[in-house]
Amino acid sequence: MKTTCFAAGALTALLTLTGTVLAQGTGQEGIFAIHNDTEANVLTGFYTNDGSGWSDNWLDGDLDPGEVATAEFSDETGYCEQTFQAGWLDQDGGEVLDDPIDIDICEASNVYIGDNEIFFD
Repeated sequence: MKTTCFAAGALTALLTLTGTVLAQGTGQEGIFAIHNDTEANVLTGFYTNDGSGWSDNWLDGDLDPGEVATAEFSDETGYCEQTFQAGWLDQDGGEVLDDPIDIDICEASNVYIGDNEIFFD
């Protein structure tokens, strides 16, 4: 099991790499799941921006297709609007970044990261 900590502004997170989601909730409760929703691409990075700049990579390790990372955050400012950006393993071992997308993390239970798309429920 891999874990990592992240901090950007007032937002902090803890991600745990798992084969299945161990915790369910909503972003408002501080828990959501990040899904690699691809069939063949390795997720190498997960970055957020709350308006104060891009975070460090939330992921402690790569997420293979179908894998899930459980994330927990707290935001004392109540800032739910976040911009997310995913990074993918390229053929040379580097990282290719998707276009950023905005979501309301307080409404998210699951964040699905596909090929150049991020959506949530």
